[in-house]
This record gives sequence, C-alpha cells and structure tokens, in this order.
Amino acid sequence: MSGRAGGLGGFAQITDSLYIGNGKTASDSSVLSSLNITCVINATQDTRNSHTPTMDYMQVSVSDDPESRLAEHFDAVADKIQQVCEERGRVLVHCNAGVSRSAALCLAFLMKHCHHTLAEAHTRLKAQRPIIRPNAGFWRQLIEYERKIHGENTVRMINSPVGHIPDLYERETRGLIPL
Repeated sequence: MSGRAGGLGGFAQITDSLYIGNGKTASDSSVLSSLNITCVINATQDTRNSHTPTMDYMQVSVSDDPESRLAEHFDAVADKIQQVCEERGRVLVHCNAGVSRSAALCLAFLMKHCHHTLAEAHTRLKAQRPIIRPNAGFWRQLIEYERKIHGENTVRMINSPVGHIPDLYERETRGLIPL
C-alpha cells in the first residue's frame, strides 16, 4: 500500500513498518487504525494529537526553519523507529505537510538502520512520497549525519538560482530565474 495518490495525499508507506504523513493524517484515528499504526512521531511544535493511550507517541518539537537543530533528534528518532519495527509495530512520522521535518527524520532512519547512503535514502523516500523537500538547513544536517555514519558523503550543497540546494535538486532547478 503506497498512500493515497502515490504519496501525494496524506501519507505514504516507506518500509513495511514506516509511514510518512501530514498532520491531518496523524489526527485521523480511522487512518491510523487502518494502517495498524502503533507509534506516532510528531515532528511539529503542536502537541494536539489525537493519539490514544495505547499508542506509543514521541514528540520532536522543532520548527521547520533551516536554523532548527533537527539533527539533535536523528539518533533518538531512528532508534525509536527501529525499536517499533523490531516489535512488529508500525510508525507514522509526521509534520504539518509531510514534506520537510518528517522527511528529514525518515532519511536519517534509512541511513542509520537500513544502511542507505543519503542519496539512496532520498531516492527511496521520494519514490514513495514525491513531495518531500527538506529545507536547506536540514539537508546540511543530513549531510553531516551521513558523514558521521558512513564516513563519506553522497550529497553536497551547491549554489543555484534559488539559493543553496542539495546537488540532487540541481537538474530540476536549472534554468530557473530567481525572483
């Protein structure tokens, strides 16, 4: 099952046990139930989630700002996702839109526990949820995290007409004129 509209809707399935989604999906108990979600990781500053007392819950209170230190949560979130996977549970990682914060956290998990490079993790995640686009600050933190885990980098930040971007986005920004 690959989320509504191939990940363009409220959620997308990344692994057997990992889903990424938006805030609306995370607060829809019927969706959580139908996906057999046992743990919700909320990567917003909003704590008004409709999780049940029986559901495992983790709050990562970070704003979607390039200066936010999301990397401080990479290991704890990746390890939590792995723990839920080992317990045969299912995790939904979400932020407001399921585009930046939640995507960065899922990328960190894929690098740490699925042994993907950052480029491989991005390809896998984007295939399931095409709208992902972590902000430039989160990309810099992911690049540092990849070097810490794998000792090398498969993604680098480059200058573009729209500012600093990961080189993975170079082709799609070619020819753009800054506003």
